[in-house]
Amino acid sequence: MYAIIETGGKQYNVKEGDVIVVEKLNVAAGEEVVFENVLAVGNEESITVGAPLVAGASVKAEVVAEGKGKKIIVYKYKAKKSYHKKRGHRQPFTKVTIKAINA
Repeated sequence: MYAIIETGGKQYNVKEGDVIVVEKLNVAAGEEVVFENVLAVGNEESITVGAPLVAGASVKAEVVAEGKGKKIIVYKYKAKKSYHKKRGHRQPFTKVTIKAINA
């Protein structure tokens, strides 16, 4: 069984046991989180697609860890104006393990 969920403005195709990295959630490691925005649920025989969400469907997951991604460099530059600005950014993330899909 699989589901397509939406969190943090992105969509993820998940199955039970998957470990996925999503945008930062305000949940501590070891706690459980429930994703209510389920766009589709399916298995080998059939698929249920919501309009826009599947009624009564949810996905339970456990938070494994929180962290920051790899550093990216943001560099602004204006030619011939002696203007340049160098900034770094590390996007925060939450790593979760999918425990159950309730259709």
